Amino acid sequence: MRHLQTGQFHGQTNQTVQLDGLTLTDTEYTQPKVDWHYHENAYFTFILQGKVIEGNKKEVYSCQAGSLLFHNWQEPHYNIKPEGFTRGFHLELHPDWFHQQDFDLRNLTGSINIANPEPKFLLYKIFRETKLNDSTTNLSVQSILLQLLNKMLYEEKSKLYNKPVWVKEIKELLHEKFTEKISLTELSVELGIHPVHLSRDFPRYFNCTLGEYIRKLKVEKALSLLAQTQKSLSDITFECGFSDQSHFIRCFRAVNAISPLQHRRIIFKQNLEC
Repeated sequence: MRHLQTGQFHGQTNQTVQLDGLTLTDTEYTQPKVDWHYHENAYFTFILQGKVIEGNKKEVYSCQAGSLLFHNWQEPHYNIKPEGFTRGFHLELHPDWFHQQDFDLRNLTGSINIANPEPKFLLYKIFRETKLNDSTTNLSVQSILLQLLNKMLYEEKSKLYNKPVWVKEIKELLHEKFTEKISLTELSVELGIHPVHLSRDFPRYFNCTLGEYIRKLKVEKALSLLAQTQKSLSDITFECGFSDQSHFIRCFRAVNAISPLQHRRIIFKQNLEC
């Protein structure tokens, strides 16, 4: 089984950024299939464009733009790339980084397919920081990464506690229907919960209101669609379920602090230093 060293990924690497204890790469996937292999560092894979299928000993993930995976070090896996252009952003965490941060990696084991939109927003921020790559990039990336890992730890630990059945059900329901116009009454009927109970207890498990969570899912979808150049802002507004383009831009700015077009320009920034 092939052992990949720091900064080494199958494909064409467009950019490598070395920070204190971190290696960040922007890579085009060029091989239709990569057999079983593992990496010497724990790392994130974030699909920016296209599709890839990734399998490990337990699961197979069908990843599209916006998919985020975390692998502990030496976690064996393989990749299959369907036809078309695929690009990924990788963030490797060296063992000395965990030591410096006094972070126990054993709390995050195996391979994790991250569905929560919050860590994805933070990964997009890290990606945009690498395109700036100025005197504050290292500080910004380090602080954002710690936020991301803390959210992941909270998510993993929360799985150990018993939650009401409706928590899992509403999460699946919202991820499936967030682009549709759905009312509190409809949700309550489908879940068999009183609207007051649902509104009151939702923030306890999702750290935001029901409406805020739906907006986050819409913005997350928009982030992945902005990587498709053939889609206009009007197309994305409609596909993500926003009422109009102005509403889309406001929500996008609230989450990302930049406009959709600014984000798109960063995604396709060509003057990359290798």
